[in-house]
Amino acid sequence: MTVGNLKLGVDVVSAHNLLPKDGQGSSSSFVELYFDGQRYRSTIKERDLNPVWNESFYFNISDPSILHSLTLDAYVYNNVKATQSRSFLGKVSINGTSFVPYSDAVALHYPLEKRGIFSHVRGELGLKVYITDEASIKSSTPVVEETQVPSERVSNSGHNVKNETRHTFHTLPKRVSEPQNQPPPVVEVPYHSTKYMADEMKAPEPIPPKLVRMQSAQPADYALKETSPFLGGGQVVGGRVVRTNRPAAGTYDLVEKMHFLFVRVVKARDLPAMDVIGSLDPYVEVRIGNYKGVTRHIEKQQNPMWNVVFAFSRERMQASLLEVVVKDNDLVKDDFVGLIRFDLNEVPMRVPPDSPLAPEWYRLEDKKGEKMKGELMLAVWIGTQADEAFPDAWHSDAATPIDSSAAASALIRSKVYHAPRLWYVRVNVVEAQDLVPSEKTRFPDAYVKAQIGSQVMRTKPVQARNFNPLWNEDLFFVAAEPFEDHLVLTVEDRVAPGKDEIIGRVIIPLTFVEKRADDRIVHSRWFNLEKPVAVDVDQLKKDKFASKLHLRVCLDGGYHVLDESTHYSSDLRPTAKQLWRPPIGVLELGILNAVGLHPMKTRDGKGTSDTYCVAKYGHKWVRTRTIVDNLFPKYNEQYTWEVFDPATVLTVGVFDNSQLGDKGSNGNRDLKIGKVRIRISTLETGRVYTHSYPLLVLHLTGVKKMGELHLALRFSCTSFVNMLCIYSQPLLPKMHYVRPFTVMQLDMLRHQAVNIVATRLGRAEPPLRKEVVEYMSDVDSHLWSMRRSKANFFRLMSIFSGLFAVGKWFRDICMWKNPITTVLVHVLYLMLVSFPELILPTIFLYMFLIGIWNFRYRPRYPPHMNTKLSQAEAVHPDELDEEFDTFPTSRNPDLVRMRYDRLRSVAGRIQTVVGDVATQGERLHSLLSWRDPRATAIFVTFCLVAALVLYVTPFQVIAGLAGIYMMRHPRFRYRLPSLPVNFFRRLPARTDSML
Repeated sequence: MTVGNLKLGVDVVSAHNLLPKDGQGSSSSFVELYFDGQRYRSTIKERDLNPVWNESFYFNISDPSILHSLTLDAYVYNNVKATQSRSFLGKVSINGTSFVPYSDAVALHYPLEKRGIFSHVRGELGLKVYITDEASIKSSTPVVEETQVPSERVSNSGHNVKNETRHTFHTLPKRVSEPQNQPPPVVEVPYHSTKYMADEMKAPEPIPPKLVRMQSAQPADYALKETSPFLGGGQVVGGRVVRTNRPAAGTYDLVEKMHFLFVRVVKARDLPAMDVIGSLDPYVEVRIGNYKGVTRHIEKQQNPMWNVVFAFSRERMQASLLEVVVKDNDLVKDDFVGLIRFDLNEVPMRVPPDSPLAPEWYRLEDKKGEKMKGELMLAVWIGTQADEAFPDAWHSDAATPIDSSAAASALIRSKVYHAPRLWYVRVNVVEAQDLVPSEKTRFPDAYVKAQIGSQVMRTKPVQARNFNPLWNEDLFFVAAEPFEDHLVLTVEDRVAPGKDEIIGRVIIPLTFVEKRADDRIVHSRWFNLEKPVAVDVDQLKKDKFASKLHLRVCLDGGYHVLDESTHYSSDLRPTAKQLWRPPIGVLELGILNAVGLHPMKTRDGKGTSDTYCVAKYGHKWVRTRTIVDNLFPKYNEQYTWEVFDPATVLTVGVFDNSQLGDKGSNGNRDLKIGKVRIRISTLETGRVYTHSYPLLVLHLTGVKKMGELHLALRFSCTSFVNMLCIYSQPLLPKMHYVRPFTVMQLDMLRHQAVNIVATRLGRAEPPLRKEVVEYMSDVDSHLWSMRRSKANFFRLMSIFSGLFAVGKWFRDICMWKNPITTVLVHVLYLMLVSFPELILPTIFLYMFLIGIWNFRYRPRYPPHMNTKLSQAEAVHPDELDEEFDTFPTSRNPDLVRMRYDRLRSVAGRIQTVVGDVATQGERLHSLLSWRDPRATAIFVTFCLVAALVLYVTPFQVIAGLAGIYMMRHPRFRYRLPSLPVNFFRRLPARTDSML
């Protein structure tokens, strides 16, 4: 991509509901565009309050590096011919952070803004803004100042630009060269970054972890523990990394520095032939102590190419000599070709951001140390996990001391995954025309089946009295970029129960479907149905005929596609990138180590685990390397995410890699060890959180601690004002409130989205398996669980406990349990009644004082999973078995019958409570509905008398007497219910109409 061809394209689509400015109820409007010192103007639409332009303009982008700080301004004016002037109709400003490639651009209708305080504007302006690098596109002709604005002008774009192939990209190109007289740009370095130095430092004595007291008391073994690790050459003190060495520019200051010996095996040349026929199948074996890494063998090649990196943990090295051996693969015994030895004391240290070490040619030696034919290109250096070769390297701590090939290391490498961008596909099936059923004597009982991949939806069958059935139903799907599956719609006729015949079908590629980011109307289209002739559907011979299908199809980009539980959502942005806000901060995660992991498999007669961690936030998934055969693994890997909303959750899970060694009883499924959730809004900005989180998993035998995971977290805010503004914005994008989905639709679409994400991530190497994606996304959170139902009930009771406490306190006041307190409450009440203007200030001042008082007791640690809150400590075994049962059930009928009876008992009590609440509401409604004519007459008469009394009596007197009456002494009380309660309970409800 060349910088000189980079342009900003602006399609001026239309305007809507403009303000009339010509004195005759209309306006002659045009649009002026301003960007980076360039100005273009659209044509004038005479006397039209809803003009349509569909004109395209292209601005030159002089410096892509400052594009995010530029602004596109669009001004709408009314042309006044009489005075050869113009009047302001509104403006739109679009920041450079919203500019997207052409493939992601959709037309958006922006509300017109005022130019000043006294401006009066209304309406919307439709624009499509995108970045393109097409060399065939020329910049538009700039506006020439003239006395008279031309009434009509041909657009510079032409329609052929729309049909040209567009190249898409997701990042702006860097500048190729800087001007000679301009100094190099200054790179800003975050204050918390550190650079690894060549000198090693001895780690101080570890500080014992401190137990964190949670709000709900639970066993200490399940509680969060605060630690103070030594990170990046420093120590965490008061939530800050205090370094003991001089600071420098680098990364990885949230994890402990680990040193590795890196060996890059690039290629070989002129290797000697080891066979009689002169063939050679070479491979390279890198050995240090008991650890050995092996490349793949290349058949019949004397100049092989490998380009493989091996990383040996320095703390596990038990030798001072590195041997790189070239061998020939043979069926009986591998032949020795040559070797190269390195003294580890002579290996150089590389410190990023230094350039990578250049590989060199080394002459092979025999076992006696004499030079021989053949050379091997190698690079050997000592680095840290900040080295760019670290993620793709074969790791000694991720392999057993026995032989482990580089080909098998693909399953244990650390990787970064990006989930695909998901779209909602809205298919509005309107009607069909001239359907031709197989039986000409009957009207078709037709319905439409829509399919995208494995997703299938159907409309309701319509028994029309003609051959033009009408449905007008919306069907929703989830699709992922790049779009691989087509939308297939089939019109079928229900000939008999269980027998359907295909009338016709239409196939629509999703790449041609219109995208939208708001709720504008999508134009409908008629599609010709293709009629199948053959009986076999897989080998249909199709011909065109008169039947048609009327559809509205669009890709809705204004929604956020929910692919995880809404309670633990890590991303709330809409699909359309034009609607994304700028990031408010950066989240940094250091995955340090795990302690005391539970053995998940047996190897060589002892329990062990091959563990890796997965972290998910937004579209970015990360996976650490697998540490093999270790119950106390050290990962020390650091990752970074951009944060767009503080009301999001980071999820970190630990899994056992079941792809290594013999398959256990669970087959290929990676086993879950536990996960940690951290809500971003609970973190203070700039503070380093270092905690050891218990890994808790619910099994059939109850809750079980599988170990502890040590994490380091830091949330850095880049714009404090933007973060505060986020709290005033809706949680979900606008379309979720303008055109909301039903709960059933959201559950169905979420299930489809999780399947798509799991399928796409499963194609990577190493694959992120489906069970991992489902566990991280809480795919089963909507299923029934007696334990969760109890937990939610007690959560509800704890929320209302404050109200119950206030009610008990007021009841004690009314019963004069403490006369002094009761008298003081009477005095305060009469003061507030006498001066009602003090009521609201008193309430807010009281809440302010409570908030200031509670600041001393504020939570200082992020919340973690609570076994007592989850009702997981004393759960019944049968309830756990029911929770882990499949859906539909796989248990025997007698057990299901018992559980069904228990569920009926619980649901009966819930049904009674819901019915009682509904009854009270219906009684309120019947006060004025004349369902009981005598009761309504009494209430209406009471309302008239009360209105007259309240009109002539001051409000303070009424309120004071009512309060004194409610707090009267028990001597003046009766045990029977009061008159208003008796009257209310006698009112009719709709229970009489229930079957």
